[in-house]
Amino acid sequence: MAGVALRVLLFLTPFVLQAALVRVDISERSSILDGKSFGKAGAYERLIGKAHFAVDPMAPANRDVVNLKLAPRNAKGQVEFYADFVIFSPVDPNRSNGTLFFEVSNRGRKGLLHAFSLGRGSNDPRTAAEFGDALLLKQGFTLAWLGWQFDVPREAPLMSVTVPVAKNPDGSPIQGVVRSDFVPDQALTSFSLGDRLFFPYRAVPKDVSATLTERSLANGPRRVIPRADWSFTEDRGGVRKASGFESGKIYEVVYRSQDPPVVGLGMAGIRDFISALKAGSAPAPLAALAPGARRSLAWGSSQSGRFLRTFLYQGFNRDEQGRRVFDGVWANVAGAGRGNFNHQFAQPSRDARPFFNFYYATDIFPFTDLKQTDPATGLEDSILARAERDNAVPKIFYTNSSYEYYGRAASLMHTTLDGSADAPLGASTRLYVMAGGNHGPGSLPPVRSSNTRYLNNANDYQWILRGLLIAMQSWIADDIAPPLSVYPRVDRMELAAIGHIRFPKLPGVVSPARLHDVFRLDFGPEFRSRGIVTIEPPEMGPAYTVLVPQVDADGNDIGGVKTPQVSVPLAVHTGWNLRNPSIGSPDELFSMAGSYFPFPRRAVIERYGDRTAYLGKIRSAARKLVEGRYLLESDLQAVAEVANKEWDFVMKQPAAASH
Repeated sequence: MAGVALRVLLFLTPFVLQAALVRVDISERSSILDGKSFGKAGAYERLIGKAHFAVDPMAPANRDVVNLKLAPRNAKGQVEFYADFVIFSPVDPNRSNGTLFFEVSNRGRKGLLHAFSLGRGSNDPRTAAEFGDALLLKQGFTLAWLGWQFDVPREAPLMSVTVPVAKNPDGSPIQGVVRSDFVPDQALTSFSLGDRLFFPYRAVPKDVSATLTERSLANGPRRVIPRADWSFTEDRGGVRKASGFESGKIYEVVYRSQDPPVVGLGMAGIRDFISALKAGSAPAPLAALAPGARRSLAWGSSQSGRFLRTFLYQGFNRDEQGRRVFDGVWANVAGAGRGNFNHQFAQPSRDARPFFNFYYATDIFPFTDLKQTDPATGLEDSILARAERDNAVPKIFYTNSSYEYYGRAASLMHTTLDGSADAPLGASTRLYVMAGGNHGPGSLPPVRSSNTRYLNNANDYQWILRGLLIAMQSWIADDIAPPLSVYPRVDRMELAAIGHIRFPKLPGVVSPARLHDVFRLDFGPEFRSRGIVTIEPPEMGPAYTVLVPQVDADGNDIGGVKTPQVSVPLAVHTGWNLRNPSIGSPDELFSMAGSYFPFPRRAVIERYGDRTAYLGKIRSAARKLVEGRYLLESDLQAVAEVANKEWDFVMKQPAAASH
């Protein structure tokens, strides 16, 4: 028997030595909030450092990392890269709840404590205010972040990954076509080729093929700006035009760049980091955290929610040993999209909005968990096809708001491609849509930003997210089924084309005539097979049918999960807002914002009588949400306080400000 054990050990040892997470460098290990105890979990500590990886480009699990085989290798034939990481763990991991709660950082940031613990937003939480009510720590979660986006500025505490550049087999630079678009909100004379503040792909010297165009509508005709009228900046990372760029116009540069980073290693890094923590095979001192990582839950919001949909679609939820990586996946406000996270010259920060970042590889087939066939292209596919084949399907929450139907084509994730019928969800999927919600939870008092036409939506559905978190934990830890999905459906006439929305006529209010359209896009013959874009801008085929939530007589959504603010309304809460005329294109949707239209005081009194009666209805609506496990009992008082605050706001509005 001893000989058998020895042979097994010798067989396993090389396997362990070749683990993808090979080293961690700790730059800080410190107590959180001076060692304060958080219930059963006790005191917490933070670990900050860099995780070093070495992956085998020939391993089956890595075959879909675009250009990995063209990256430089070490003496063992592995490709090396490293990433920032942060972990908040109970000092005694055995006191944790056993769940590693991993946030896919949105553009290098941290949002878990703000999203679930009511903490003040911070990328380096250190104070009590930034930890909020500490729900996550009191529940015993181990929290973790790992940088995955290569083009994030190297400015701590932003998190990034550093990956190698791919080269042709002969060592020469790889070149390819890149596209950059930009919509100025004010007149200016130059802009970066990168998305917002992220690193750009620089134009190759003497690129005579580069073009700059201007247009007024997303799918409108392009006007070519003569090459003599514009130029690249000295560092070839931007463009300039002496006569200036006009606010509200769409400018698009198509050019050639070289030296593409192996962008998809960001996905492989998350896969291997989580796998090592769960298996207890991470280098010291992370190996000791294994009791807090018996199971894993991924959270991603907006960009990082699309990342998780892409992560599942491309098969990364199965590690190199064939084990499931995430037991639970929660993609928040991602709509039906995926993203630019694993192809040649991919720009991870580029999204797809109603009037910003147009026609990138974000809203592309497939959209649904289960298989659909696109009759226009003949493609048959699903988000979960790879995970099903690999026996790696996690338990999934999708949460969206009304905005994602206007701005992120959310209907496509649960309807047929022509919008004529509902499409089934996966057996392990729940979908919750926040009726009358923004891209993020709203707050009181509602304000009108300088870029929006109307007051911003004040519907605060953060309380629902907290309730759903506890339900997800029960699902992955104890197999207790979560609340039923609640979302607008075709068969209940809760969805409609934008031209058939019965929005009431309100004084001074223009409802949108356009939304975020999704077209069949052709990026070239090698895009789906090899992740190489050869056509920019992409050739546009027929549009998919995108539907939006139908509304009641007030203008509030009929379907979806309704916060007490929406089910007992003092206002109209929409998933759309329009651009302020001061920034141009005033008929276009403003990205990520909903609107708030308070009822007239007289109408409020007629409907509810007085504050006491109104708050009674609020408490009743909140109690029903608690019974359905969408809301925590402990949050009932806070929800009532929000309602009380909203009553004050509405009743103090001048008559002209209401409708």
